[in-house]
Amino acid sequence: MSQYIESEKVELKVKYTDNICKEIVAFLNADGGQIFVGVDDNGKVVGVEKIDETLKKISDVITMQIEPNPQEEIRTELKFDSGKTIIALYISKGTRNIYCQKKYGFSSSGCVIRIGTTCKEMTPEQIRIRYEKNFYDEEYMLKKRASRTDLTFRELKIYYAEKGFHVDDLSFEVNFNLRNKEGNYNLLAELLADKNSIPFSFVKFNGTDKAAISERYDFGYGCILSVYEKIKSRLLAENICISDTTVRPRKDFYLFDYDAVNEAVLNALVHNDWTVTEPQISLFSDRMEILSHGGLPRGMSKEDFYEGISHPRNSTLMRIFLNMGLAEHTGHGVPTIIKKYGKDVFEITDNYIKCRIPYAEKVLELRNKNVGVNVGLHIDVNKTEKAVLGILIRNPKITTDDMAIEVGVTKRTIERTLVSLRKKGLIERIGANKFGSWSVVK
Repeated sequence: MSQYIESEKVELKVKYTDNICKEIVAFLNADGGQIFVGVDDNGKVVGVEKIDETLKKISDVITMQIEPNPQEEIRTELKFDSGKTIIALYISKGTRNIYCQKKYGFSSSGCVIRIGTTCKEMTPEQIRIRYEKNFYDEEYMLKKRASRTDLTFRELKIYYAEKGFHVDDLSFEVNFNLRNKEGNYNLLAELLADKNSIPFSFVKFNGTDKAAISERYDFGYGCILSVYEKIKSRLLAENICISDTTVRPRKDFYLFDYDAVNEAVLNALVHNDWTVTEPQISLFSDRMEILSHGGLPRGMSKEDFYEGISHPRNSTLMRIFLNMGLAEHTGHGVPTIIKKYGKDVFEITDNYIKCRIPYAEKVLELRNKNVGVNVGLHIDVNKTEKAVLGILIRNPKITTDDMAIEVGVTKRTIERTLVSLRKKGLIERIGANKFGSWSVVK
């Protein structure tokens, strides 16, 4: 039986033809493959007569007729079989998202993909998505121009100063790569600015679908580090705890694993393709969904993702989160989620990654029975009080105006909340009202 059999990964050619360009492109756009020149369709070795001439033609195809240049993905080798010489081309899966035959460009005629044993033309939509992804690399947010020119970075400077970093105003923008080569503020700068045009909504829905919105919190239009802190405070407030006091010692059950959810949110912020749109956090009656755009970063497999191999799409943004101690390079985030909830909570496509965190059935059951409810503290506090406590732990000098904005309530509600927390002995005021700070004592 012949060792050469045409398949999804193998193309047999009795002799060289110009059609080889199309077949190479098809393998580059799929999962790679092999082309054997000098073997007929039945697998019989017939050999190549003008070897040097054929090799030159193949070299010209690779270097001059395919875009982008795929030289690094193709290896050519002479093989000897049955006393004859054949030419073998070993083609890896392309490192770029899409390849085309130059003479046709990025059209359906130029962009083909290997399906089965044939080359199929890609649809205009497939081409558009792949072509645009060529520019969604880890440095693209450094190249893309910001939508605003009036950006300031007071909050970012404060974050770094509080962590002990020296911030030089003269070299600040250069050190943080906040401008592109043309000298304009880039997308990274907009994400880090005090005020920007980037929204971020935290939405709660009634029931298990998106038919009706229950609550909506807008945390965007500001520095992404502050956005993340606001999200954390909101998550703390949402993570209700059910205390079963019918047993001794009493048992506390939380709605969701906070550490796992926090890792999912961090991944969504740091690895999101911000050239598409912002990530989304949606809360339903039975679960939470955290969605980031862009799918897996280029070169990362699903197994790499599940194992926690670090491959940030936005390496500069990741470095800032690392400096702030908000993220780690240990790659424990996804494994933390999987250990608690399993791989099935992830839905991974070419366009997005969605993490579905189911709520604890025990908490849902006891909540419906109205068993003693609190929000994670042994002293009863409501959602607003829990959110305020989280904020004060992080920023003891925050003003009531800023707290109101962060929690999404009125200033008067914050003032009443502070009075209530003081009565419960959970906070105390240190220093004068104007220049003092808050201390969380329990």
